Amino acid sequence: MPENNDTTSRSLALLAEVQTTILGRSDITDSFHAALEILTDSNDMLSAAILMADDNEPLLRVAASVGYQTDVRNIAYEIDDGLTGQIFHSGKRIVLPRVSQEPMFRNFLRSWIPEKNHEQSFIGVPLSHDSSVYGVLIVNLPYNAEREYASMLHLLTIIATTLAQAVYTRKAVAAERERLQDENVLLRQKLQGEYGFHNIIGNSHQMRDVYAKVARVSGTNTTVLIRGESGTGKELIAEAVHYNSPRKNKPFIRVNCAAVPETLIESEFFGYEKGAFTGAFARKPGRFELADGGTIFLDEIAELSPMTQVKLLRVLQEQTFERIGGTDTVKVDVRVITATNSDLEELIQKDTFREDLYYRLNIFSIYLPPLRERKTDVLLLADHFMLKYSRRHAKAVKRISTPAIDMLMRYHWPGNVRELENCIERAVLLCEDQVIHSYNLPPTLQTAESSNTVPKMSLKDAVTSYEKELIQDALKSSRGNRAKAARLLNTTERILNYKITNHEIDVARFKP
Repeated sequence: MPENNDTTSRSLALLAEVQTTILGRSDITDSFHAALEILTDSNDMLSAAILMADDNEPLLRVAASVGYQTDVRNIAYEIDDGLTGQIFHSGKRIVLPRVSQEPMFRNFLRSWIPEKNHEQSFIGVPLSHDSSVYGVLIVNLPYNAEREYASMLHLLTIIATTLAQAVYTRKAVAAERERLQDENVLLRQKLQGEYGFHNIIGNSHQMRDVYAKVARVSGTNTTVLIRGESGTGKELIAEAVHYNSPRKNKPFIRVNCAAVPETLIESEFFGYEKGAFTGAFARKPGRFELADGGTIFLDEIAELSPMTQVKLLRVLQEQTFERIGGTDTVKVDVRVITATNSDLEELIQKDTFREDLYYRLNIFSIYLPPLRERKTDVLLLADHFMLKYSRRHAKAVKRISTPAIDMLMRYHWPGNVRELENCIERAVLLCEDQVIHSYNLPPTLQTAESSNTVPKMSLKDAVTSYEKELIQDALKSSRGNRAKAARLLNTTERILNYKITNHEIDVARFKP
């Protein structure tokens, strides 16, 4: 019994050492070789080898070996031949106590072991995990009539299972890495296609000038200032500049300067060190650090405070900064694109925007015209948004009616492209057939001229008509009850009766 306990302890210690070795190595071949060395050093084994299935050919190749007097590293066997092939295909373990008496094994043995070592034992165990066999573990031991092959087979089975799990894990990690790499390539291609300036809608001469400027500046590292009213698509132009530049495979970081509180803007830009202030439990990189090698887009740049403007100027000039609470200088390679809908020249006159920062930002300026100045693009944009939201909301909307087009063309679009997009999305949601009609458009577009409701009567007649409609609506809601109608109109019943008589309203038709 003590001898059995001692054997069990040695086996457990050996198994733990093998598992630790496998987990501690990143290269699977190194793991195999180290495991075999531990196995042969800790037992009276003569040699051991691991043969793995070839992914491209029907072969079992030697992945690692220890103890053989000939070089077996380049040996490969047809996967359907021999003893190892039997183990691989059947997934069963094989024990041969005296291999010299096995005719099918003799040729295989001679190619690896000198003649004097023929009196040996052989054990072969499949490397299997979740019904998948990846290879075979084989060992050679001196023949011993008193050897307990069952305990040795059990130990080798556990080691083979551990090796198979390592193979499975590494294959799964490699497959996931390959999938993520492929997905990353596809996403980058999609981004480059989606944000290419050739996909920006508009063929007016103003937009053609914008396209020419984007194409000219994209291939450089020049700082770009994009100007235009709110809703004109400044961020879209910034994306087009980045994704058509040599930095397209690097980060594109967006910062809305107006949305970040003044007390946090510096930490957002430059990051902070652990312990820099209460709640700073770990180092946090800033937006400029995250954008290293790529592009940072600063929207609403005019909203920055004078102090932040000074620090931004230094980053633009030297491409260096310090994190809050830190002393180390961080150097970055970042292209800066800014945007604003404010009049920076007027802000300079008011001393709310630094003149030196303005000249540093305004190296290359792109002006986006408001939608009212490029009416020829309205219909193109409307059709684009109609198709976009038809797909998104699964509605078969195919065209915009002529009255609706007239309304879109007459409107002055104070919210620019963003307002047009919202209007078309609303119209798609309200559309009950395959056509967007004028009544599907928002009330803001329903002007008297566009809806053919220009009054053709005097002011007095119009007021009288409106008053009559109000009284009729109140009587309808009160079901002909004059007292209730008067309360709805916040007037007296006597005045209401007077006006009913003057307007010749038949109250009886409103009663149930």
